[in-house]
Amino acid sequence: MCLIFLSLRQNPQYPLVIVANRDEFYARHTAPADFWQDSPHVLAGRDLEAGGTWMGVAKSGRLALVTNYRDPNHINPHAPSRGHLVADFLQQPVTPDQYVAAVEKKKSLYNGFNLIVGDANGLSYLSNYGRGTERLSPGFYGLSNHLLDTPWPKVQRGKTVLQERVLHEVMPTQQLLDAMADEAVASDADLPDTGIGLERERALSAMFIKTPNYGTRCSTVVTLDRHRVLTFTERVFDVRTFAYETRTFSFSIES
Repeated sequence: MCLIFLSLRQNPQYPLVIVANRDEFYARHTAPADFWQDSPHVLAGRDLEAGGTWMGVAKSGRLALVTNYRDPNHINPHAPSRGHLVADFLQQPVTPDQYVAAVEKKKSLYNGFNLIVGDANGLSYLSNYGRGTERLSPGFYGLSNHLLDTPWPKVQRGKTVLQERVLHEVMPTQQLLDAMADEAVASDADLPDTGIGLERERALSAMFIKTPNYGTRCSTVVTLDRHRVLTFTERVFDVRTFAYETRTFSFSIES
């Protein structure tokens, strides 16, 4: 993922709401969200080139998401795929605390990442550009390609949208997906300087990115309600026409 918003225990009907966009090169081969044949308990999209995923859930209620940390001057082309940080958590029988502790020990092997993992009991955040693991308290959070809650314009804008929409008794999933299609770019004065040049900073400042070869490939809303029903809705875009197809999966978390 490249843009994630979280509502954690802010709505008594929906203890957890996740809204996210995945941005990627259009040429990278990807499978849309589904239950994996080799791990039937895992529901996620799949990177068909490296085998991992950017975001996924499991029937047990486990979930994980990753974004890249943008630092073009420190890229190791031989580093392991960050998508396996998500896939491994969803597939391995370890607790979230055990998992993030293990990842923290080897975090220097990876190019820059932000990782969120957890289950119905809570979420933890770890970045190899940060200062250790953070257990997330109840609240609203935004994450792009810097550290958690870095106030980039699209992070601030998306958090405002989330807060306005997630406090309903019935979650407005389609409205949330529509909101993630915002193509407005930030003013130059508000842009971060991450080493990619002004023109690209402009293009990547939109919540929904469109460039000739890179942009938003899918939008996703995940909700966990108070009855422990998890609903995963994904809107996948055609990168030529930007028409989309939407699929929804729903299941009760296993005891």
